[in-house]
Amino acid sequence: MEKALIIGSSGGIGMALTQALTARGVAVTGLSRSGNGLDVTDEASVEKALGTLDGPFDLIFVATGALEIKGAEPEKTLRHVTANAMIDQFKLNTVGPSLLLKHALRLLPRKGRSVFAALSARVGSIGDNNLGGWYSYRTSKAALNQMLHGAAIELGRTHKDLICVALHPGTVETAFTEKYAANHPTVPAPEAADNLLSVLDGLTPDDTGRFFDWQGKEVPW
Repeated sequence: MEKALIIGSSGGIGMALTQALTARGVAVTGLSRSGNGLDVTDEASVEKALGTLDGPFDLIFVATGALEIKGAEPEKTLRHVTANAMIDQFKLNTVGPSLLLKHALRLLPRKGRSVFAALSARVGSIGDNNLGGWYSYRTSKAALNQMLHGAAIELGRTHKDLICVALHPGTVETAFTEKYAANHPTVPAPEAADNLLSVLDGLTPDDTGRFFDWQGKEVPW
């Protein structure tokens, strides 16, 4: 039986992924702040949570992240940028997945196809940024993309069949996006989960280190 680890399993997308994979007959392990006390920004918490698990996992999916932290909304102008808001975004959206990958390495098989995927966002694309604004969130996701790209190069030397990718899920109907989705078409979380899993199903090790949207189309860095 295939095994999957969903980190952020209590969130909208994480929960939908858990349900979709379970329906496929995959043995799913879920970790979250609300369910397990996991704080992805705290390395001791990450090490403790992942240290209790036995691998290998065929899929490790990081579904954590936030658009608004401690009431700090995405900035419309440089005048709204603050150090605290930017640091909070980086800690959750960049540092968290980096620590998770660091400590999940022992849970990934050295041989045979496996996937490490993390939710990114199209607004983290530098090449596709035509609007500006949202400085903290955009830059934290751009940094996440760089981390995953670099990690894919390193891990390709030791885990030749590993696929390490960033994924843009589209605008999903969750608490994460409800304040900001008015002008964008949205999809329910179960549909988004199915879309993302379909993308992952079609990837090969040659796709490692890349950034894909929910349709399987590559997103520019």
